[in-house]
Amino acid sequence: MNKKHPKALPYLFLSEMWERFGFYLMLGIFFLYMTDTQRGGMAMDRKEASDIFGTFIALVYLTPFVGGLIADRVLGYRVSITLGGILMGIGYCGLAIPGMTAFYVSLLLIIIGNGFFKPHISTILSNVYNNPQYKPLKDSGYNIFYMGINIGAFICNFFGSYLRNNFSWGAAFAAAGIGMFVGVIIFWIGNKHYAHADVRKPVKPEDMPVSKILGISIAGSICCCNSFLGCV
Repeated sequence: MNKKHPKALPYLFLSEMWERFGFYLMLGIFFLYMTDTQRGGMAMDRKEASDIFGTFIALVYLTPFVGGLIADRVLGYRVSITLGGILMGIGYCGLAIPGMTAFYVSLLLIIIGNGFFKPHISTILSNVYNNPQYKPLKDSGYNIFYMGINIGAFICNFFGSYLRNNFSWGAAFAAAGIGMFVGVIIFWIGNKHYAHADVRKPVKPEDMPVSKILGISIAGSICCCNSFLGCV
């Protein structure tokens, strides 16, 4: 990795790589797990599994809006990333536990954790490269960073298929959780290199209150969850 780039880059690169490893490993086997009838899966019909999968994806894309707001106004980026990573790791491991209660609780943890984690590593990276010393390298830095996403998304498929075929669904989900925890650990090892980039945005008079935005978001989530809850 080019020595001209900030020391924060390899830590953020590896953190995001392992986060994507866990997320895409889980996502790649999720529908197969729900519909599997022969290898210890949930034996759902395809319609029910499709409803759950679609609602899960919708909520995964919704929660970063709320998580970003809370990080900007309350928690800061590093705490949000840590909290989100831990929740996602627990959620992935929880999918290895039999039973519908563990299944739905695990999905909820992944959805919430994704909202706290996903928007903020790229924000920290952007803040690091806003330093005049590194600004000319920002584009190439992002190219390197996104290679981490692609590597994590690529290698996870081999791990997921191998663990499922040779051990169990639970082993594959546990691997996703372990990958997520590794990402959080790497993130905190490199903490000193981007602590200065964890800058909360000041509240402006025209900004909508957090409580009001959260109320709107929760209402939207409830509408998205109707089919999801109907499956419980």
